[in-house]
Amino acid sequence: MSLNIEQASGVARNLLLIPSVLVTRLQADPAVLILLASRRFPSTITLPLLRNLARVFNTERSWSPALYEAAAGKTDPLQERAEQALELPRTERNARFLCKLADTCVSVGLGDEAQQLLDQLNNKTSYARRAKARLAAWRGELSDAIELLDPSVPGEGYQRRLLEAEYASLTTSSPKIEAERGYSPIKGRVLHVLTNSLPHSRSGYAYRTQAILEAQLEAGLEPQAVTRLGYPALVGQFFAPSYDEIEGIRYYRQTPLRMRLGLEAKLQQSAEMLAEHVRSFRPAVLHTTTHYVNALVVRAVAEAFGIPWVYEVRGQLADTWASNRGTWAYETERYKLFNAREAEMARTADAVVTLGEHMKQNLIRVGVDPNNICLCPNAVGQSYTAEPHDTHQARHELGLDPQAQYVGSVTSVVGYEGLDDLLRAAALLAPEFPRLRVLIAGDGAALESLKNLAASLGIADRVQFAGRVEKKLAPLYQAALDVFVVPRKDTLVTRSVTPLKSVEASALGKPVIVSDIPALHEVVKDQETGLVATAENPESFARAIAELLENPDTAGRLGSAGREWVLETRTWTVNAGTYLGLYRQLDAVN
Repeated sequence: MSLNIEQASGVARNLLLIPSVLVTRLQADPAVLILLASRRFPSTITLPLLRNLARVFNTERSWSPALYEAAAGKTDPLQERAEQALELPRTERNARFLCKLADTCVSVGLGDEAQQLLDQLNNKTSYARRAKARLAAWRGELSDAIELLDPSVPGEGYQRRLLEAEYASLTTSSPKIEAERGYSPIKGRVLHVLTNSLPHSRSGYAYRTQAILEAQLEAGLEPQAVTRLGYPALVGQFFAPSYDEIEGIRYYRQTPLRMRLGLEAKLQQSAEMLAEHVRSFRPAVLHTTTHYVNALVVRAVAEAFGIPWVYEVRGQLADTWASNRGTWAYETERYKLFNAREAEMARTADAVVTLGEHMKQNLIRVGVDPNNICLCPNAVGQSYTAEPHDTHQARHELGLDPQAQYVGSVTSVVGYEGLDDLLRAAALLAPEFPRLRVLIAGDGAALESLKNLAASLGIADRVQFAGRVEKKLAPLYQAALDVFVVPRKDTLVTRSVTPLKSVEASALGKPVIVSDIPALHEVVKDQETGLVATAENPESFARAIAELLENPDTAGRLGSAGREWVLETRTWTVNAGTYLGLYRQLDAVN
């Protein structure tokens, strides 16, 4: 890749940022840092490396096997290891090992196991207090975590300051930017402030952003984007340039030479860098997305420059956090503070955009003026509105069995997507459907555990995990399926957030089966554009899959109706008109 001088300077700044990023992450949570690093590189490299380390240091007090088990998604062996560790003699060496093992358990969501390990220790040693504080923070009890740490002890004081800064950002703290005198915005210019973006993050969030900005550009606006402080160096992309240009859209990076300590200070630093970008680009409106840290920065800068700002609520991120823990998490301090801060941001924005009717009603319930809310649902572009790929041709291009019956999904491979229920449904159907195959394209934290589940169910030879696929190949994988399945778990976050994946599948004329939860009723109408099955019920999904495989005429009718619905209501061209009208109301467009 050829870089100009400005872009090359961004690479240099990223490299200078590495030490402060690594030190902060290592001090905050070493187990999480190691696991995050292992997931940034191909599993074909990281897992054998960790496995070999585990073999070399395979003793009852070695941390390496636990790290390997966590990286491989093997929670059962990790639970057994934690149980065995409870029998170790009470020595200082063993106590340190218990703390490391507890940190590893926390990193994969085994909070109860971590609690049992740490209950063996008193609070007299610094390493025990730090481990207990990390567990308390993971449980969402920030005040308890802060109280555990002695500010006079160097390592603890550092960890305590990080937690205090996070607590401040969740309560009353906001960045401060002096009022800008004589600012003259240029009508039609929109600056989007983002969490991440292409090409360094290939997520639904990043692809939605690119689609929005392309549609706005085609509608006559001048969109530009800037990503959060330190991104993409924070996700391991240390050789990224200072900006990337994709299909006419520029994504600028906020890359300081050094990150300030603590979230509160980082938000102030981000606001100062964003203000510099506003002075240069002169937008008439700022547009940001969930969660509240983006909004805090954008609100401060918008107020300083006297321009409106838009808050796009794309998800219920507090619910996402809680769903990875358990029902108890909805009563925690962090969950309540997070939601209160989110509600404050939405109420103080000049306008709010969200994805669906259920999310809109949630916003109204927390006091957002309904007249300030507009809907811009997940939508599709030209690659989906054009004539769909033929199923047999798609399979030929992907090297798939032309005679098999494929069911599956193209999605993020995380727990709340419910792909374990899809595998269990396939296991129930396997005896009656010898040609049945499951195809899952995507990557995520649950991938290794799903592979283990397929093996334990005896269907490993019937399940194909394609891993992360390029965006341009996603329509091929979707087209190759006979039935597209969205078996999401019934959680607060999935009940509110409408996914893009089912809309894309419907656009290709595929029959879709979804879980019976509110957000999914907005994208599939039972017996009209797809089928609805009981969430977290493999038997129900098995019945729905069997119905479509045994009745191809029904499957074709549902798929055709779904495509017609998408083309009429769910395209980015339609959404661009909504954004244009919103900006016009804010006097940001001529």
